[in-house]
Amino acid sequence: MKILAVCGSGLGTSFMVEMNINQVLNELGVTGVEVSHSDLSSATPADADVFFLAKDIAEGGEHLGEVVVMENIIDMDELKTKVKELMERKGKL
Repeated sequence: MKILAVCGSGLGTSFMVEMNINQVLNELGVTGVEVSHSDLSSATPADADVFFLAKDIAEGGEHLGEVVVMENIIDMDELKTKVKELMERKGKL
């Protein structure tokens, strides 16, 4: 399974979200998930199975497929909840 953290420029924000997703996956004991990051203009549906986007760019990422929209990208509680729900839906937990 692949997850792509996406932001407007593909630099700091998406990289931070990538690292935080990896941290949550480790805490949950989930393995076999590859996490990377990209900017919105470079992301394609083939890049990942699930895309994490901030609310402000979510509309621009509708073409990607399965999207998880973050209300607040620095809120670890929100991220933990959304990653856990995703892993449960995907049968990883």
